[in-house]
Amino acid sequence: MALLKSKDIEKMTKKERDDKLKDLRLELIKANVTANKTNAKTKEIKRAISRLITFNSMKGLKKK
Repeated sequence: MALLKSKDIEKMTKKERDDKLKDLRLELIKANVTANKTNAKTKEIKRAISRLITFNSMKGLKKK
């Protein structure tokens, strides 16, 4: 579920990206509670979170 492509992120509105980021952070917390070590699922969630944060920061730079 956490797999996000750049094309999908570009289609999202700012509010949808913020909501998705909030959901992914919550999902990461839940995944870390159930697993004591980093597994493939947590890595995938972290990558999706970083993609969203990077995309949001790049959109902010382009507007200036």
